[in-house]
Amino acid sequence: MKVTSIQNLKTIKNRAQGTLLLRQQSDANASEQPCGLKTGTVHMQILICGGTGCKASESHLITERLNQAIERHQIADKVDVITTGCFGFCEKGPIVKIIPDNTFYTQVKPADADEIIEEHIVNGRKLERLLYVDPKTDKTVSDSKHMDFYRKQMRIALRNCGLIDPENIEEYFASDGYMALAEALTNGSPQTVIDVVKRSGLRGRGGGGFPTGLKWELASKNQADQKYVVCNADEGDPGAFMDRSIMEGDPHSIIEAMALCGFSIGATKGLVYIRAEYPLAIERLKIAIEQARAYGLLGKRIFDTDFDFDIEIRYGAGAFVCGEETALIHSMEGKRGEPTLKPPFPAEAGYLGKPTNVNNVETLANIPIILRKGAEWFASIGTAKSKGTKVFALAGKINNVGLIEVPMGTTLREVIYEIGGGIKGGKKFKAVQTGGPSGGCLTEKHLDTPIDFDNLLAEGSMMGSGGMIVMDEDDCMVSVARFYLDFTVEESCGKCTPCRIGNKRLLELLDKITEGRADEQDLEALSTLGKVVKDTALCGLGQTSPNPVLSTLNNFYDEYLEHVRDKKCRAHQCKAMMTYHVDPKLCIGCRLCAKNCPANAISGELKHPHTINPHACIKCGVCVERCKFNAITVA
Repeated sequence: MKVTSIQNLKTIKNRAQGTLLLRQQSDANASEQPCGLKTGTVHMQILICGGTGCKASESHLITERLNQAIERHQIADKVDVITTGCFGFCEKGPIVKIIPDNTFYTQVKPADADEIIEEHIVNGRKLERLLYVDPKTDKTVSDSKHMDFYRKQMRIALRNCGLIDPENIEEYFASDGYMALAEALTNGSPQTVIDVVKRSGLRGRGGGGFPTGLKWELASKNQADQKYVVCNADEGDPGAFMDRSIMEGDPHSIIEAMALCGFSIGATKGLVYIRAEYPLAIERLKIAIEQARAYGLLGKRIFDTDFDFDIEIRYGAGAFVCGEETALIHSMEGKRGEPTLKPPFPAEAGYLGKPTNVNNVETLANIPIILRKGAEWFASIGTAKSKGTKVFALAGKINNVGLIEVPMGTTLREVIYEIGGGIKGGKKFKAVQTGGPSGGCLTEKHLDTPIDFDNLLAEGSMMGSGGMIVMDEDDCMVSVARFYLDFTVEESCGKCTPCRIGNKRLLELLDKITEGRADEQDLEALSTLGKVVKDTALCGLGQTSPNPVLSTLNNFYDEYLEHVRDKKCRAHQCKAMMTYHVDPKLCIGCRLCAKNCPANAISGELKHPHTINPHACIKCGVCVERCKFNAITVA
């Protein structure tokens, strides 16, 4: 059915809204009392997380088993099984949610499917063993509304993830999908759309933070016979999965936003540049594009107007530098993925030399709801200069690993200790890396820093695309800086000397420090060279690559001094500085460590204390793992 008018779209929306309304209301009406067919509930829905993480944990098999059990009980007309996008609580996946009582089951396995149908769906009895256990109270929590992980979140970009079936366009219609596009094309103008985006205060979520509305306006003012809208889906930060999850859970929001941008700037062609190792996101994006074409929402004369717009997918090979917009454009043109000096900006001369607007996935996901709810609504959320919310991939030594979305201005402490549930194993918090390889490491003194573009920059880090990796007392900050720099050296395109050579020299200095071969002059050289690279590199990758080094030097200088003066790594992460000892008072001479040592570095007679030859020891740690008497220590 082709959608040709707002009224036409509303008709489809009303038809599809019934089942979605049940899900939308269930969160507000969450009940401790379970629903079940025997308790009189007329219709039930089972939502299953279909994101990459949960699929890797066999959520697709859970779906199959649930459907089989439903068939056996002959209740297929009373129960729907729906695969959604990511719920966000990745630490506890796979997630299964029962509607209408909003019961939230965690770490579900395929073997649990029969019991869920028998006990919960048919008999109305919750499965206590699958409910989330609050680590603070040791009590079960039956619905997401009362979980600390969700309590402070505000889902705008992620509004449909975990709620709708991403492969069913009518469910997107039911959540007001394509209504913003319909109203813009039939009742608005390109400048009206740009003005709303400008007033909203939305800034680019890919890391740069440039005002989105201004970016659109610049592209709209440049005249050409052809213009392009590009969606940057080349998400390359270690530990980041924000854009992937949005594309997997709500692909139509990206299509609608790209069409709105095309209308605003005068473009008829959209290109999604996505890394090829995102197969599920690609699959769902392809399905969404075909559905949009079938409904007349892509192609010629959209909503029966003069506006033509269509979208193609272009694949990246996983080069981190291609997240930079000019390198991305060159890659799409079949050239080497290398950045160029700006100006000219892509808005003037981008893809094939034509005016081009580039926004990342999360930025675009905000556009339709801003146009539906208004610029003032969005601008009322967040801080003075950073409006709205931000999606973060919370990972590392944190109890609640997952995808979160919080208003700008939320503090790091709230994210780590309330939403994140604190540090794993009761360990002490040490640092948090924000902004991926381009960001910096912040310490305990920064925990009350409100998260926004300007505050993070002022503290020596940055927002980046939204990676947030938490570290504890067992992490060596020199090794952390080395890890990120090793990544950027590997990913450098090599075009400019500061990045190609300067970062390599920085990495060599860090190798000297972690191997115990450095002195204090090397620390001075590390700082000086890092600042030179930051000031002289060509693109954002090179300019920000020293950030992990400079921020750890600033915040953890005592650890660097220990490495160069005392030849000691307090976290026992730098192998060259580790020495394994056998405590003769605890060793009973069982020879278990000696039998398992791959370097034959352990000697001693049976039932007598053993010794480790430090020159032969390769510091693999096998002896510590095998010793049952805790007789082997690391210094």
